[in-house]
Amino acid sequence: MSLTDLLSPSDIAAALRDCQAPDSFSPKKFFQISGMSKKSSSQLKEIFRILDNDQSGFIEEDELKYFLQRFECGARVLTASETKTFLAAADHDGDGKIGAEGITCFKYR
Repeated sequence: MSLTDLLSPSDIAAALRDCQAPDSFSPKKFFQISGMSKKSSSQLKEIFRILDNDQSGFIEEDELKYFLQRFECGARVLTASETKTFLAAADHDGDGKIGAEGITCFKYR
């Protein structure tokens, strides 16, 4: 399964266009524009599985900086500030990584 099986390619493209400039990425806005915020919890968990590059069950900080590239190969890397902000918003237990429940929290924001 790929992200385009769950999200519209045009919505993904629009979300990536919205955050092209460094330090313009907002997880909440990205989730809204990409259509992720409209997905069920089970669909978000499937998206999480796809985004979890090493299939560890978590998205760690060094994986998170490449978050946009999981949607499109040529997308930019998140800045250190964006990565830390995203991690802080979704890392509920402070262990430095995001589990599937961390990603689903953006559905309700």
